[in-house]
Amino acid sequence: MASIQKTNSKTIAKNTMFLYFRMMVTMVISLYTSRVVLQVLGVDDFGIYQAVGGIVGFLSFINNALGTGSSRFITFGLGEGNKEKLKNIFSTTLTGHVILALLIVIAAETVGLWFLCNKMTFPPDRFYAALWVFHLSVLTAFFTITQIPFNACIIAHEKMSVYAYVSIIDAVCKLLIVYMLTIGQMDKLILYAILHAILQLSILVFYRIYSLRHFEEAHIRFFIDKKMLREIGAFSGWSLFANGSIALNSQGVLILLNMFFSPAVVAARALSLQVRMAAGHFVSNFQIASNPQIVKLYAAKDYGGSKKLLLQTARFSYYLMLILSLPICLTANQLLHLWLSVVPEYTVVFLQLAIVQSLFHVFDVSFYRALYVKGRLRENALISPTIGFFVFPIIYILFKLGYSPVALSWAYLLNTMLLGLVVKPLLVIRIVDYTWKDILSVFRPCLIVTLVSLPIPLMTYYFFQYSDKDLLSFLIIVLVSILSVVLSCWFLGINTSQRKTLLGMVSAKVNRLS
Repeated sequence: MASIQKTNSKTIAKNTMFLYFRMMVTMVISLYTSRVVLQVLGVDDFGIYQAVGGIVGFLSFINNALGTGSSRFITFGLGEGNKEKLKNIFSTTLTGHVILALLIVIAAETVGLWFLCNKMTFPPDRFYAALWVFHLSVLTAFFTITQIPFNACIIAHEKMSVYAYVSIIDAVCKLLIVYMLTIGQMDKLILYAILHAILQLSILVFYRIYSLRHFEEAHIRFFIDKKMLREIGAFSGWSLFANGSIALNSQGVLILLNMFFSPAVVAARALSLQVRMAAGHFVSNFQIASNPQIVKLYAAKDYGGSKKLLLQTARFSYYLMLILSLPICLTANQLLHLWLSVVPEYTVVFLQLAIVQSLFHVFDVSFYRALYVKGRLRENALISPTIGFFVFPIIYILFKLGYSPVALSWAYLLNTMLLGLVVKPLLVIRIVDYTWKDILSVFRPCLIVTLVSLPIPLMTYYFFQYSDKDLLSFLIIVLVSILSVVLSCWFLGINTSQRKTLLGMVSAKVNRLS
């Protein structure tokens, strides 16, 4: 038993290392390629690509929900060791996804195409290029949807290194696409859509060949076990509802922006979210490292220890996000100019509000973990997506009344505040036996650290009033902001015992290196 646990620990550590390395490489390349693609395509064509792709992305939300169920059942079947049953699971999920893909293609090429032609806003001379992007997106979506069972097999067999290597190759190929855009003679948007589709399809073909060669259950046979399909559908039911809300408020909102504003506004929104996602990845890694211990303590019936670690993780996650958020908000204008050189209108304010939203999202995610550990997701799966569904029509009404596109960011900020500060705390108090004292033990120090860390960076910012090209003032504001948050966290955000623990860890690391 000890040997098995040691082997599992090594596998988890190895996979974590692969995935973290993958994230770092792909993130850096992604940020660079976004800059060059924006320069080559121009703001309008970049926005058209994001908006048109959003139609297919919205129609594919069902796939995301069912993909979770497919992965779970294939992994479970592998654990049972019943090869025949595992083959039936794979065949059932593959057949189901093929049928689903065909239905989505039909919906996209009828309803989606009508919506593209009649409701979306494009410069007249770019409509032909938009059609190319749309049809190529539909083609890619079909193969992506039918790919889910093969990806589930790779995950179930814990071959994470394959994902890491392919992701790095994918990122490098995107650099090659950027180069080909600069030397290509045909319409840049059409060329980008073609090259991007070829890259995605090539990766999907590789995954399929790999799965067919390495996994016995991954054979192409169209067969449906109705009982198993019902079980997968029942398991994915709540995810289906939640993913519908997510799709509406991510892909759907890009479509909504295009209906009321120019493609440049869509580009601004997409770029701001890319920076927010990059910042969020660093915090999510810290949470991922803590989550297994939270679950294990709860499973061992050490409920107090599990709660203590969860609340501590929530506080530290907020501190990490604040360290990133404050300098990003204060230097958003210069940061975007350094990254993009050409910054679409509204990008700065979109980014600032998205980053502030990330701070409240920390509480939403952290308290959700308490519900996950308890195994009571039904209430959250009903309430949170329902609130999300209401946000979309509210934004539509605001746009109809003539409000600025920034109203969208304010609406999502208020939605996240409601979820993180009210809904999730009430749910964990009601379901997981937390108290308001527990909740305030997170909110109070986070608020104090925020209020104390703000004045000096704000004074520094207003003192310099730097220009877009003043790199020195940019670096000073970033440094002052980070130091202000770190010192506030050190003296006000953690207790004496935690400070000693952190000093001990640093000392041990230094001694090991020396």
